[in-house]
Amino acid sequence: MPSETVTSWRALDDAISGSELGRHGNRIHSTLVFRGLARSSYSNVSSLARLGGDFADLERHLVRNFRKYAHREMPGPTTWDWLSLAQHHGLPTRLLDWTFSPLIALHFATASWPDDDAVLLAVDCEGAHRLLPESPRELLDKEGALVFPTELLAECASDVGELDELGAEHDPFIVFFEPPSLDERIINQAAVLSAMSDPTYQLEDWLEAIPTCGTPGSYRPRSRPRCASIWIRRT
Repeated sequence: MPSETVTSWRALDDAISGSELGRHGNRIHSTLVFRGLARSSYSNVSSLARLGGDFADLERHLVRNFRKYAHREMPGPTTWDWLSLAQHHGLPTRLLDWTFSPLIALHFATASWPDDDAVLLAVDCEGAHRLLPESPRELLDKEGALVFPTELLAECASDVGELDELGAEHDPFIVFFEPPSLDERIINQAAVLSAMSDPTYQLEDWLEAIPTCGTPGSYRPRSRPRCASIWIRRT
């Protein structure tokens, strides 16, 4: 998987804008989504997997009980709306947080551990979705969307169990979808969520298998004051 290390704001900007990753003739804008890690030693493992043990078997129980006790929230009609809310409140899920903005991802990458290298990860969600099974790929193409709305994703897989079944007959894949606008923070952060078709298969595994869809960069955290100066801050 290609990677690049930079030590200045200008070099970071050149690395993002100069990359061919995320450039598609049918899209006017970049199709990249970004994720920041505060330390280069950190891995992109879901909070569900970090539970250890038989974590995959716990997933449906966690979601069911969360819906039971958070029923007043009513985030939307689909399981993916509820999973978005659960992720937002810190419940262990298979989801990972992303953003369309490299600056917002950079804020989270540099908000702590000032003496360590941070990581900004970019993934081409258009390229990733070209690797989906035929049915969800055709639905997304018909919709003309870059990422799945939760309602459209529910047409492909009504819950995580159906996503697992869809992935059982296919190589592991990743889907990117937009969470419901639960609050202003999600809107302001241009939030995107991802889900793997197998909860035991992590993003690191997928990136190793499909290196042309993603690229990590290791960055010194001197960019945090620059982020603050252009009002990229926690809200």
